Amino acid sequence: MLEKQRVLVCNAAAAALGIKAGMGTATARALADSVLLLERDPGAEQRRLQQLCCWGYSISPTLYPFRDDCLLLEIGSCLRLYGGIEALLERVERGLSQRGVHYRVGLGPTPKSAVLFSIKPLGSRASELSSEALDDPYGSEPGESTSQQTHQGATAESLEARLAPLPLKLLEDFPRQVDALAKAGLWTFGDILALPRRTLARRCGREFVHHLEQVLGTVEDRQPVFEPPRTFSDDYWFGYEVKANQELLPAIELLLQSFCQFLRNTQLETRQVEWLLYGINRRIHRFDLCSSQPQTHWQAWYQLTRLKVEQLELDQSIEGVGLVSEQLVPGTASSGDLFQQAGQKEPLHSLLDRLKSRLGLQSVSKIACRDEHLPEFAGYCSLDTRPGTVPGENGELRPFWLMQEPQHLQVFNGQPCWQGRLELLDGPERIEDNWWERPVSRDYYVARDGGGLLYWVYRDRMENQWYMQGVFL
Repeated sequence: MLEKQRVLVCNAAAAALGIKAGMGTATARALADSVLLLERDPGAEQRRLQQLCCWGYSISPTLYPFRDDCLLLEIGSCLRLYGGIEALLERVERGLSQRGVHYRVGLGPTPKSAVLFSIKPLGSRASELSSEALDDPYGSEPGESTSQQTHQGATAESLEARLAPLPLKLLEDFPRQVDALAKAGLWTFGDILALPRRTLARRCGREFVHHLEQVLGTVEDRQPVFEPPRTFSDDYWFGYEVKANQELLPAIELLLQSFCQFLRNTQLETRQVEWLLYGINRRIHRFDLCSSQPQTHWQAWYQLTRLKVEQLELDQSIEGVGLVSEQLVPGTASSGDLFQQAGQKEPLHSLLDRLKSRLGLQSVSKIACRDEHLPEFAGYCSLDTRPGTVPGENGELRPFWLMQEPQHLQVFNGQPCWQGRLELLDGPERIEDNWWERPVSRDYYVARDGGGLLYWVYRDRMENQWYMQGVFL
């Protein structure tokens, strides 16, 4: 990777050919004419760090990015939740490895000390470092209080011993001060921690001493805590070409698990997600998925996505998968279905979602209602499968089946007839509308025939005629 025409980092294969950091592009190409040189993309790095912050929010609610390449998580308050430092670190390392991130982990009682200790991986020293960096040196039980001054002093003493062998060149923000100390024969933190703070401030400046005190924890180090965004975006890069649709599924599963964990942590939910397939030729294939109800379970989204992926005809190799969701809303508590059958493991609306994913959005519709008084204009077919108002929700008795056109009824002795005389059971309910075009005034009744079948009939008050509007099934 290049920055300002200089090699910033290189992989093991390039290093074996003699390429190293700081080398010019001409020298690198002279050593290996087939080497691939990529320009650094700070914007992509910041987007990646933002994605890692969203992932880290599932581990600790207190975290923030540091500089441009570091993520700091406060884990002291999470140890009991995860069952100890070993289990927590295992989860962190597993999550980062699954995302293809090259990383170093450091533990420290202060944020800036943890950054310094991340110069080398923890490995088998996790338990040793946790006892030095995180445990209360006085072993106080939860609920007991310890003197702030005494506690800080004991922690600082342990921390100074750990910092002592580290080189001062790790303080990358103070190159001039580090060079001046090196000329005086001071190379490590142990060399300067033995000096009086006032003397060190005269030589290196107050800002340098303030930074050192933040490392030691004697001065509070306040940073703005990460606030999760109201949108979600994450991606997974394979590092090789993917040509088969089925090979996309493991990455899709990983992204959905991260996405739904983010939804639960932020108490949000959504009905729509967007998938992006990054082609090897820089083309992006997009497709949307919709659910009839908000979902926070990755298995439900995975089923819908899998049905869609099986139908894709990829005309290019894929090198990455992205997941985006921008329509996030606050979550609402939901109750189970009282009449759900014992063997039914998923709600009925999942069937509609699967049909839409397999057959297309245009293949599933529902009967919906407009804000109209006249029944023939109130109902229509809608592609939106969200729960909505249905006839009868306001207390009126409405039939399930309406005639396309009202059917004229014969009248015998003042009673409407349809294959026999109809008995009026309920009514009248008067509906008047359309006064601006053709005035309508009707009295509606629920009628029953000799066989017990119920009808919805009305008398047109303008024409003094009877009509059938619908049938109760």
